Amino acid sequence: MHAVEAFELILGLLALVIGLHWLALKLRWPPATALLVGGGALAFIPGLPQISLDPELALVLFLPPLLMDGAYFTALGRFRRHLPGILSLAVGAVVFTTLVVGVVVHMILPELPWAACFALGAIVSPPDAVAARAVLKGVHLPRRLEALLEGESLLNDATGLILFRFAVAATLSGVFHTGEAVRSFAFVAIGGVIVGALVAAGWIFLARRLPDRMLVMLITILLCWAAYIAGEAVHVSGVIATVTAGLAMGWYQHEILPADVRLRANSAWFIMVFVLEALVFILIGFSLRGAIERIGGIGAMPLSWTMVIAAVVVAVTIARFVWIFGSEAILAIVRKVGLERARPLGWRQATVLSWAGMRGVVTLAVPLTLPVDMPGRDLMLICAFAVIFVTVVAQGSSLGMLIRAVKPVDTDPPAKMAMPAAEAAMARARFAVTVLDRHRGVETRRIDIEVQRLFREAQTVGRRREHLISERETAIEQRLVVDDLADEARAKRALGIDEAASQDHLGREARPDEARQEIARRHIAPAEADADIGGIRLERRRRITHVGRKQ
Repeated sequence: MHAVEAFELILGLLALVIGLHWLALKLRWPPATALLVGGGALAFIPGLPQISLDPELALVLFLPPLLMDGAYFTALGRFRRHLPGILSLAVGAVVFTTLVVGVVVHMILPELPWAACFALGAIVSPPDAVAARAVLKGVHLPRRLEALLEGESLLNDATGLILFRFAVAATLSGVFHTGEAVRSFAFVAIGGVIVGALVAAGWIFLARRLPDRMLVMLITILLCWAAYIAGEAVHVSGVIATVTAGLAMGWYQHEILPADVRLRANSAWFIMVFVLEALVFILIGFSLRGAIERIGGIGAMPLSWTMVIAAVVVAVTIARFVWIFGSEAILAIVRKVGLERARPLGWRQATVLSWAGMRGVVTLAVPLTLPVDMPGRDLMLICAFAVIFVTVVAQGSSLGMLIRAVKPVDTDPPAKMAMPAAEAAMARARFAVTVLDRHRGVETRRIDIEVQRLFREAQTVGRRREHLISERETAIEQRLVVDDLADEARAKRALGIDEAASQDHLGREARPDEARQEIARRHIAPAEADADIGGIRLERRRRITHVGRKQ
């Protein structure tokens, strides 16, 4: 295919993404289902060029940014709190599904080697991060269930890829050592964590020292690929390295990145993730044509293969139910024995968790990397497509209805304080500290008037939105003013600047107007004005320091 034709094809795929996504919104389908079905249907239109997806490129191009997107927005505290349950799904459920599928396939096709059967199980066992994110966007879940699904989608790809490599090596060599496999698994996983932490440390080092904000945004976007490629280069898990780097970036983002950089980078990031996520499912559908042509068409498929494909789809679904409800039974028994920390999900949440096992890009790309002389290679490829279609189309489309039917209850204890109340309490505490400083002799000129004025300005801007300004937004504005005046007062006291000098050199009378005009010019709500007011505040601090040096 000519380079210009390839570019035109990419533009056509993007137009197809827009059309199918719009259709999914109209029909109230999950977008992943519409994209997958639409891509599969269009692949068989006569005259269209056959699109071949390079497996190595698919993993490197699509997987790191989509993993990073999930890790970046993951609450680290909640991730640590539910880590045992996450590991049970990401490691235990994947290993159990691999074993079940391997046994089922070998019972139907005894001529297929055991290691090859387990390789097929490793291909179809890990639920995919991309598919899970795409389906779960439109549903509301209890907090614990959401944390388990998000955490599982970040780590189970690594488990599936590691098992797959072991199974392929055992098939081709005819040798498998359990102890060596366990040691290798631990090395790859721990090594991935170390590499991801080192790459994240490098990002922190550079982001703090680069003077240009565009460069900071660029290295932030490239961090996912840097972590994945670095992990694969030293033969550890690139998936775990990417997740580790994403968790670190999400934890340090407010310390490293200014608010305006976060706003701009997030806008570019959201568009990139949306495009990549949509292209994944369209390309999966297009790749189905090549897989069917490889075996000579659907009519040429042996009956035993049809039985294997159906058995694999059923085994994948049932194995997840068995693992999750078996774990629930164990937790219930342990809790009755007296261990209060063991908290079962309950049958409602367990049912939703069992049904949310969609497969995606990893299940597609991994079988394409199989050696040509691998026994059962074409069967593995067809099984992978069948599992992807059934799980994304059937489970993904019915997940919302299942949630509405079983109505899972959030059993986690409520937070001690809601976010607006917490931020309002913080603002009141800082305001009290500033007032205390004023009584001690620190000059904080007309702070009460400033706060009242800012409250009125915030209400004026808030009326432009669909609802009145919330307590959270006013608390944020109050917090910014209190911080600003307190820091300025301490800086003046340290530098020995008197009131007259600060008015002459800083134009203090224009400060509130400057902030108000900036907010009004951009037509944004006070809760979104963190970047603008923060930048103004930083500039004033620089000017304070400059005046102090001149004196």
